[in-house]
Amino acid sequence: MSEPRKLEVLRAIVEDYVHSREPVGSKALVERHHLGVSSATIRNDMALLEEEGLIAAPHTSAGRIPTDKGYRLFVDRISEVKPLSAAERRAIHSLLEGPDDVEDILERTVRLLSQLTNQVAVVQYPHLSRARVRHIEFVLLAPRQVLVVLIADSGKVEQGVVHAATDATDEELMALRARFLGSIAGSQLDLMPQVLPSVVALCPPALRNLAGALAHGLDRLAERSRDERMVMAGTANLARSNVDFPLSIGPVLEALEEQVVMLRLLSDMAEDPRGVTVSIGSENPYDGLSEASVVATGYGPGSSAKIGILGPTRMDYPNTMAAVRAVARYLSRILGG
Repeated sequence: MSEPRKLEVLRAIVEDYVHSREPVGSKALVERHHLGVSSATIRNDMALLEEEGLIAAPHTSAGRIPTDKGYRLFVDRISEVKPLSAAERRAIHSLLEGPDDVEDILERTVRLLSQLTNQVAVVQYPHLSRARVRHIEFVLLAPRQVLVVLIADSGKVEQGVVHAATDATDEELMALRARFLGSIAGSQLDLMPQVLPSVVALCPPALRNLAGALAHGLDRLAERSRDERMVMAGTANLARSNVDFPLSIGPVLEALEEQVVMLRLLSDMAEDPRGVTVSIGSENPYDGLSEASVVATGYGPGSSAKIGILGPTRMDYPNTMAAVRAVARYLSRILGG
């Protein structure tokens, strides 16, 4: 069996199984695909594919389905990720464009990606600890209460209330904002603990206590930004794919609910030359995802955060990979990455 024909027969089996959910037999392959060989030859080819562990027979069925190894070979031999249609690109553009804040953009992004792929879509929040300070604001709420706002160059906004030991005025806050902003604008958020004390030390003695409280508030906001979070949409799609999880869909739902499992998996997925990484079934380090596949890529500043989908191993990999990559590119452009 030549390598090109082996790949062609495997491709046909994968495509038919993804479409029908039914084990694929040699007769169906001959009828639906122009493989240029007889049904007997296809049966022999399928036997060789089974010997290599690329396809398997479920129960006593005469047909065959792809194995994790088969899906892996299929995905690795996708020469390029095909582009989305013009209609899909327009949909992405219209749904993601707009001046809304990062949280709203991420919510719309996962809903869109879930609709495009009919899978569960997940996106990590941008890693603000690697981002830089774009702007800060100090807003007087009460004589001893100040709203501190920290805006990163990724577009993410963090805010919190600082309680001062003495009364503050709008004029004092304006002066301190100018002093802080002049010193920390452009600084990495994860370096704030090193930068802020020197700013406080250079403040006039009369404002030093207030400056210290504001610096503590800014540091707390920067610390909060280091917490790993993700947004998710399309969990109902898993219920419709229940037949694709013969063991149990429970562990997959638990992995999504606990988030830390998905966040760790996304963070650990290595980069792929095509820009989209695929982790299939047993390749996933978490046992609960042994019947699932994850397709993901980086986005945003430095492509440090990931966006992707989770679904059954029986998925349309070419279309899913194209959708994940396209949405990630639009998202990066919107966020200025």
